[in-house]
Amino acid sequence: MLKTKCFVFVVFLVIQKITAQTVKISGVVESKTDVENIHVINKTAQVFTITDKTGTFYITAKRNDTIVFSSIQHQQKEVVISEEIMLSKALYVSLQEQINELDEVLIGKVLTGDLLLDINNVEGKPPINFYDVGIPGYTGKLATQSERRLYEAGEFKPAMLLGLLLGHVPLNPILNGISGRTKMLKDRVDLEAREALIQSIKRRMAKRFFENYPLDDDLKMDFFYFCAEDETFLTACKNQTDFTVFLYLEMKYKQYIKNKEGLKN
Repeated sequence: MLKTKCFVFVVFLVIQKITAQTVKISGVVESKTDVENIHVINKTAQVFTITDKTGTFYITAKRNDTIVFSSIQHQQKEVVISEEIMLSKALYVSLQEQINELDEVLIGKVLTGDLLLDINNVEGKPPINFYDVGIPGYTGKLATQSERRLYEAGEFKPAMLLGLLLGHVPLNPILNGISGRTKMLKDRVDLEAREALIQSIKRRMAKRFFENYPLDDDLKMDFFYFCAEDETFLTACKNQTDFTVFLYLEMKYKQYIKNKEGLKN
């Protein structure tokens, strides 16, 4: 009986020691789409890596660390490191494809019902516009398809429930909020905004930035996506000067290099 208790105690100590320390975990990501260059981030320890062409990755972690899997093509997924994962040092993750519907494409001179679009779609210079006849017109940024769908879905607010007492309440915001469609559309709008902004920054600044902060060619796009996935990215870079954006990229570059060096060690 005493030997059994000693054995159990030793096993318990071994498990405690293993789960308390940081270990190198070998993992595989599976998806119906491409599994290469998927971002694997230990959000707790702030270390980062990417998958290879087979979906394989290696990352250091300890028990209760949160591992985030994300890419432009997939829905983000989080996994909390359990004792079982720590003991096996293996992690298998299945990711769902991120469906990004494209805007409709019109081929040829087809009337769409949008007056401004149809005027621009015909030959010849239009003789008048809405300014000429004193009609106010919108000249701001056109909404994307995802932004329009989010606007149509509406946003649920608890105050809407008071409308039930009066016999009238907008159903779409409530139904879309309950079903999760509103959140999905918000995530899609955020994803598109990050993608558009990082591509713009890449076109304008990549050459000049990498002259000062060199990276291998196969890591440059990965670095930009590393920046884009930061929670502060849109606030720090949207509608900012190139100088401000350059300082942000410089700060993220130091983090990126530190993560890479941490993986090597």
